[in-house]
Amino acid sequence: MANKVLPRNKIDKKFTWNAESVFPSLKAWEKEAAQIVEDLPRAKEHQGRLAESADTLLEALNVSEQLIGRAYKLYMYASFSYAVETTNQQAAGLLGKSQGIYGQVAAAIAYLQPEILGIGKDKLEEWMSHPSGEKLAVYRHNFEDLFRQQAHVRSAEVEEILGMVLDPFQGAFNSSSMLTNADFKFKTIKDSKGNIIDVTQGNYDAQLMHLPDRKARKAAYETYMHKYVEHKNTLAANLETSIKANVFNMRARKHENTLSASLFNLNIPTDVFHNLINTFKKNLPVWHRYFDIRRKALGLKKLAYYDMWAPIAKKKVKVTYEEGVKMICESLAPLGKEYVDTVRRGCLKDRWVDVYPNQGKSHGAFSSGAQGTYPFIMMSYTDNVGSMSTLAHELGHSMHSYLTWKHQPFVYTGYSLFIAEVASNFHQAMMRGHLLNTVKDKNFQVALIEEAVGGNFFRYFFQMPTLARFELETHQRAERGEPLTADMMINLMADLFGEGFGPNFDIDRERVGMTWSTFQHLFADYYVYAYATGISGAHALAGRILRGEPNAVKDYLGFLKSGSSDYSLNVLNKAGVDMTSPQAVEETFAVMESYVDRLEKLVG
Repeated sequence: MANKVLPRNKIDKKFTWNAESVFPSLKAWEKEAAQIVEDLPRAKEHQGRLAESADTLLEALNVSEQLIGRAYKLYMYASFSYAVETTNQQAAGLLGKSQGIYGQVAAAIAYLQPEILGIGKDKLEEWMSHPSGEKLAVYRHNFEDLFRQQAHVRSAEVEEILGMVLDPFQGAFNSSSMLTNADFKFKTIKDSKGNIIDVTQGNYDAQLMHLPDRKARKAAYETYMHKYVEHKNTLAANLETSIKANVFNMRARKHENTLSASLFNLNIPTDVFHNLINTFKKNLPVWHRYFDIRRKALGLKKLAYYDMWAPIAKKKVKVTYEEGVKMICESLAPLGKEYVDTVRRGCLKDRWVDVYPNQGKSHGAFSSGAQGTYPFIMMSYTDNVGSMSTLAHELGHSMHSYLTWKHQPFVYTGYSLFIAEVASNFHQAMMRGHLLNTVKDKNFQVALIEEAVGGNFFRYFFQMPTLARFELETHQRAERGEPLTADMMINLMADLFGEGFGPNFDIDRERVGMTWSTFQHLFADYYVYAYATGISGAHALAGRILRGEPNAVKDYLGFLKSGSSDYSLNVLNKAGVDMTSPQAVEETFAVMESYVDRLEKLVG
């Protein structure tokens, strides 16, 4: 492992995202930003006139979509530029500017929903059923969903205000992101041999927590988390502000509570959330068994948080970026040549991926883009099985976006957070299903299962449900008007993780209790639970293909192409998974248990 993280300008361009394909220069970005602001009055040209005719309504929808699409492309470029180099003040400026412009566009088109509701269902149906209403009929599901939400859509004036507050409501997230990604400077650490190692957001998760040297892992963990503890009050205040914003939106839209408000938007019953939490708690003994196997394999009396990613495999398994792309593509062969060729070209030719760590690069990984751009990936590849799995995961997101953008009109080019994690985890499930059957090397199999259970499942099926329990409790306290202090959050998080980890675990309550502050996902209202439902849907769908069930591939590709053209639960149902039942969650715990069984045999 290289101990020094390179500055951004030392990274080979072929391993950086294809920014110039979005905007050829910063000058082009600034020109488009100015043009969008200049075009804003066009968004209101049809205000008060939507009921005139189907043509007027269609024109207004087209204008609003063009502006939103352009504003999002502007924001996507700025946010990605900032993520790969958070210390770049110019990129930070672009991000702030793009958020402001997006908020202006949202406010300018806020009149649409109230006016469409004013037209009424009958008149809209009449327009769409007319031979000349074919283009308007594309919006049928969109209109149906709008009328479903009618009781929670406010007047045009109130909707405009709610659109205007989008930008300032981002302040808490921006503050935490800037603090942790740009301002946090971690002390260097020493490993057992006295080597000095940098600690950064880019290399902490991807490299340092995977070191075989326990002294180095512990030092990295304590140094990293100490910085968060040092700023616990600021970080808690930011999260409290975000939670209060959710409570404000819930009350402004007249919902009963924040959970029902968030899930209502996607037409998902709250039982789906509670089924997940209850099934997770019921299956905690599976986790306790895994933790015990890991503890024994590492020769420890008690496991600590920084031991969760320690390698059990006797030898480090190296997987270069190019080798990782090759194995991922082989694993996806059942989906067809066109699908695989698209993935390979995106990774090796079209520069979808910003591959390696660099100084100032944000931690974690994500896929981002807009209709008309590539579905870009930001990550920090470090030549191991975990990095290969992360790449497979993000490519799942990217292919979901790619096929949705290709097959859906703009109005349906998004997809909900509820299904966002299905395609990503599907890729990983397919990869493991293929590699565990084709690669016979014992060391590789151990590393692959470690990545599966200790990496992917630990994050999606342990950390995220635990964070979902934390999120529900903090929101309920805010709804009751109770204060959310740093110490309260720390103690709540430590208690939940203590229950999850079981008896043979050494809980550093303050540091483990600060885990919530390292997950910026909590700034997206009730998002974390969807990671666990996503991995469940993914394994149910992958299981169909791996078992060779009829039409399984066709059904899955249909899911990827659907976007938001139907409700999330319906889209998954058509692909063969019923998420209103705990069955998919139970099925995924069974898959995890099979990995634990295999690991136990491999490590003796």
